[in-house]
Amino acid sequence: MGMQFDVADRKVLITAGAGGIGAVTARDFLAQGASVFVCDISEEALAQFISENPGAGGVVCDVADDVAVGEMVAAAVDAMGGLDVLVNNAGTAGPIAQLVDIDPEDWRRCIEVCLNSMFYCARHAIPHIEAAADGVIINISSVVGQLGAAERSPYTAAKAGVMGLSKALAVELGPKGICVNSILPGSVDGPRIRGTIERHAAAAGIGVNQMTEQYVRGNLLGKMQQPQEISGMIQYLCSPLGRSITGQSIHIDAGHQTLK
Repeated sequence: MGMQFDVADRKVLITAGAGGIGAVTARDFLAQGASVFVCDISEEALAQFISENPGAGGVVCDVADDVAVGEMVAAAVDAMGGLDVLVNNAGTAGPIAQLVDIDPEDWRRCIEVCLNSMFYCARHAIPHIEAAADGVIINISSVVGQLGAAERSPYTAAKAGVMGLSKALAVELGPKGICVNSILPGSVDGPRIRGTIERHAAAAGIGVNQMTEQYVRGNLLGKMQQPQEISGMIQYLCSPLGRSITGQSIHIDAGHQTLK
């Protein structure tokens, strides 16, 4: 379990919460007494997560579907008796190719999952979060959204949009006492980044180890990040210690400088 923060009274909704950063974050909140509800597109992953964490609630949901998101948020509010925190964590790596070779449908799907889903979730969640005395919205962006990356144009565009959406919401919701921030991880160790690296290596015609070195070469510490590091920042922002932090794009990226 990570560092202790005062989040025991929080009612937390986490998208893509059955694996990776989402699952680690959910478990950390549960361990500290928070109420947690997750959604995930994978029925199998969700069932396994709930079986291993019976204190959590959850439903299968494709967050790129606005109607499904509305039903999911309603289920979360019903299960927890309200909603204090939304962690917009869902995302997809998208296609890895030169822009001229990207299928428009692949572009649209990446934007839908990585950016539009955060609009859908926030749209349905905000009326409930407004009822909380100190609501929080955290949107997971990426260092790629700020720096850009070759052959990752839809993902880059979506993650840059997440930062813009977060800043706009911080301005809009600040007078209501709601803090909104985006977190910009670098390369977070786990199956998702490993799969992306394998696909990127194949597209570049180089080995996986060589591509992995390229992914971490651009940060000052020369390493990947761990999901627990992202979870720790999320909990900090949801605790009383984070009540004066809003409208920020917070890097957790080992001092990333370049992706080349």
